[in-house]
Amino acid sequence: MKFKSKKYSIESTDYQVGQDNIFKWGMDVHNTVFSVSVGLSILFIVALLVFPPADAKAAIDAVKGAALSHFDFVFMWTANIMLICAIGIAFSPLGKIRLGGDNATTDYSTISWVSMLFAAGMGIGLIFWGVAEPTAFYTDWFGTPLDVAPFTPEGRELALGASVFHWGFHAWAIYGMTALSLAYFVYNKGLPLSMRSVFYPILGDKVWGKTGDVIDIMAVLVILFGLATSLGLGGSQAASGISHVFGFENSIFLQLTIILVIMGLAILSVVRGMDGGVKLLSNINMVIAFIFLGFISILNFTTVLDSLVTGVVGYVKNIIPLSQNSGREDTSWLHGWTVFYWAWWIAYAPFFGMFVARISRGRTVREFLACVLIIPTLVTTAWMSFFGGIAIQQIIDKVGQLGVEQGITDVSLSLFYMLDAYPMGDILSIIAVLLIIVFFVTTLDSGSIVVDSMTAGGKLELPMKQKIVWAVISALIAMVMLWIGGTDSIKALQSVTIIAALPFAIILVLACVSLVLGMFTEVKKPQLNRNQSA
Repeated sequence: MKFKSKKYSIESTDYQVGQDNIFKWGMDVHNTVFSVSVGLSILFIVALLVFPPADAKAAIDAVKGAALSHFDFVFMWTANIMLICAIGIAFSPLGKIRLGGDNATTDYSTISWVSMLFAAGMGIGLIFWGVAEPTAFYTDWFGTPLDVAPFTPEGRELALGASVFHWGFHAWAIYGMTALSLAYFVYNKGLPLSMRSVFYPILGDKVWGKTGDVIDIMAVLVILFGLATSLGLGGSQAASGISHVFGFENSIFLQLTIILVIMGLAILSVVRGMDGGVKLLSNINMVIAFIFLGFISILNFTTVLDSLVTGVVGYVKNIIPLSQNSGREDTSWLHGWTVFYWAWWIAYAPFFGMFVARISRGRTVREFLACVLIIPTLVTTAWMSFFGGIAIQQIIDKVGQLGVEQGITDVSLSLFYMLDAYPMGDILSIIAVLLIIVFFVTTLDSGSIVVDSMTAGGKLELPMKQKIVWAVISALIAMVMLWIGGTDSIKALQSVTIIAALPFAIILVLACVSLVLGMFTEVKKPQLNRNQSA
């Protein structure tokens, strides 16, 4: 396969990934990427062991705050540009290109494919923030979007609309464009499944050298730190729920035990393979999630129907004002919520992109973008509107813990406080805890697959033990950081991930440019063939 244009030409065999690989204990890894990634991860943990976690968190938070405040335009416009690019490519002739070539077939049904991309992308976040975020916006817990007055009908509309905005088209455009870039260069150009491959049209053969190593190492670190952060915070959140439902003490030992259980289940999922692991768990989790959503809807039909309409109207009316970073008076809210979310989605994009790229062969670019943008946005709109609308209604009617407190007092328990207002609250809370744990299992499983491929030079088929190693490493980082500094350490790790997202935002924009350059070689093929025939 040749990658041709006037500016560059490459044979896929030019890059022999195995030449820089080390084979020890039956493992196949890229020497530079693997060694540097592991070394920097260990160095970060040692630094936190040497410096008090609270002090380290304060110092890192200061850097994160500066990045979010002074470079908010980078994050905001990265999200806007990627959404514009996704829409433009989908409606252009480039949308007809099929990932893997004209005769490629899909490996998974659309339902299984959507379930896997959703479980890997945002499933766990919706469980946690579905109640907390709209409630926070409505009650002015940490500012209000566009400085709308709290506890008002206008505040309710914008609270639901802004929540949908954070989990809607912009977020999935960041994920989708990253995944499309990787899938295209892997399946249509025969390059390794690695972030460096995306930049061949721009950097040429430099992607196989140190420049490419830097790109891959940055991707590995943001993925690894993001996974460890999710595990640490997720372990704490699941422990809060279990403690609330069953009355156990929410201790460090309970949190560590939950992470161990998640790690064990993730390893079992890895051993069972893609079909018997991530695919199966994702399908099961989506069924449980929709049953959960449907049951809540039946109990509150009038409220959820009104909330859905209100959320959609609030989203459509305010998507442009919320997408801007200049001329805003709600800067504290903007930096604390929207810019933070965009940075977090950017940091997670390599993980999501590589995993979804692996499972997307055979789909046209238009189908890929339509599914990635529209279906998850519809689900997140329903989830945020339903749960957020019910929580806000409880506040208005002064029902349950949320109504008594007129807002949230503990973010990790906000969902459980809402469920407590129902006669079957304990059963619903158990289902919520189960969803949280299974979503984390699929996240750790898919994350270990991605990191394994990245640190092996982009290979798709690798020894099973390597995937297990990365699942264990991610869990151990989370456990060690919880042990030495509790949630302060985990939040410090989260801040580091956000800081790393700043340069990665530029990388993702360049990836969009590189993708378009590469795809133009596809649409030129028929013209080239006609000229040759003539």
